Amino acid sequence: MILEMHCHTAEHSSCSHASAADIAQRNFDLGLRGTVFTDHHYLWPPEEIGELRRKLQVPDYYSILSGQEVTTPELGDVLVYGADISIEKGTRLASIRDRFPDAAIVWAHPYRNNNIPNRDHLFHSFIDGNEIFSSNHTLAESNRALRDWHQLKFTAIAGTDTHALSYTGLYPTIFDHPVATVKELALEIRAGRCRPFFKEIPRAGSSATQVTEITVGTGRHGDVRERYVIKKHRDLSAWRHAATRSLVMEEIRRHGFEGGRFRVPKPLGDDQESLTIFEEGIRGKTLFDALVESDPREARNHLEMAAEWLARLHNRRLQIVPPEAFFLDEKRRLKLYLSAFYRNDHRLTRKAQEIMDMVVEFETIYYGRDPERLVQGHGDFHPKNIFIGQDSDDPASRFLAAIDFGSSYTMPPAFDVGTFLAQFRNQFYERHEVHNKVSEEIFIRKYLNEAHGLDNDFLRQVEVFRARTSLSISYYLIKLKLGESDNLWRVLVEAEHHLARILS
Repeated sequence: MILEMHCHTAEHSSCSHASAADIAQRNFDLGLRGTVFTDHHYLWPPEEIGELRRKLQVPDYYSILSGQEVTTPELGDVLVYGADISIEKGTRLASIRDRFPDAAIVWAHPYRNNNIPNRDHLFHSFIDGNEIFSSNHTLAESNRALRDWHQLKFTAIAGTDTHALSYTGLYPTIFDHPVATVKELALEIRAGRCRPFFKEIPRAGSSATQVTEITVGTGRHGDVRERYVIKKHRDLSAWRHAATRSLVMEEIRRHGFEGGRFRVPKPLGDDQESLTIFEEGIRGKTLFDALVESDPREARNHLEMAAEWLARLHNRRLQIVPPEAFFLDEKRRLKLYLSAFYRNDHRLTRKAQEIMDMVVEFETIYYGRDPERLVQGHGDFHPKNIFIGQDSDDPASRFLAAIDFGSSYTMPPAFDVGTFLAQFRNQFYERHEVHNKVSEEIFIRKYLNEAHGLDNDFLRQVEVFRARTSLSISYYLIKLKLGESDNLWRVLVEAEHHLARILS
């Protein structure tokens, strides 16, 4: 049973701009099964709730209950469920517990204003739980609360702390069993049979970054209430790099990627103390999944949208990160890829070394003395870093967004195209059903039609970066203990073929 546990009405809280009827009706429309009013130091009497219910278009099973928010000397604001009278401001927790022994007392927004509650306060003997998701918490504060909940395992709820209709129902709580009265509500909280209503899904990250997607609240008619991504980094250096890339994302968004058909997720903040970065979550499925699941016409459309997104970025001719940063990091990355071969005394080390030498020579000669040819790129543009979504049931609302800008530099446009083509080949190598629907030619043809000012030998440059990406794929295979697989041999042989084309 999903309830809104913390909201203020215009009738009895001067800070609120939303009427009780509007709040309750809106929560019902969102799919919640009840609303608990928590006005400041005011308990709604049964007859007032009955009068309100008669005004609403909600079924009998929809619960409308009343608790109250009380300011205490010990913890500040707490939510009290189960007291039978209004409680005065400044009442001590001991007094509340003594007068209402069966009530449930929950610490409201305990992490607000960057507060870091200690364990003794979170397990205070007079309270029964803590509100970890709240509109009064920043993302960093909510993340800290979520982390403490996982670690300490106290009873937790979510509460929107509604003061306006625009965000009511955003942070609901789910109960294991139905509740029809505030007495039953208090009993379930005190027994710990409730928790915030949200999804926490681990996503693919890296050795230096742990990625988790959080979705809070209910969805109605495809409307997901709140979705964001938490990226936790291994050390301060990795966090600083990610924070810089958030600035890159902001700048790209300013140049036509905030909304519409082509998007970049919005950075939502960071927290150095926990080495985390927050960004907007993207609703939809990866291009990889979309190509596997869709029919040929849809698959072609998805692939063309990906090419158009990339051309749109390159056409902006942005240089957000200094060009020299690309060359510095490129040398480091290529050496890292090659080190896996030497470290394992791999039989194909010489082949990998020759490929790397040719790539480095080409990059140095072709771009090192002419940085004006470089543009801000994505750096890791491939089907699993691209999302296809829709804002509504209308196909015209379809959009494409790219994620993971950790490798975004001012770089050759051919780098992104070569990366995509090599990864497309590798990720779908054994997915014959995808090759029966679409081919890489669809992507490259659309990109060439949309991109502006390309070099005459652009496709020759693409071959180099297809070979370069093969080294990255090989490194990944060795890391997964697949260094002796036929797949690695194939990847390196194909890299040689790509380089042979630029010499012919």
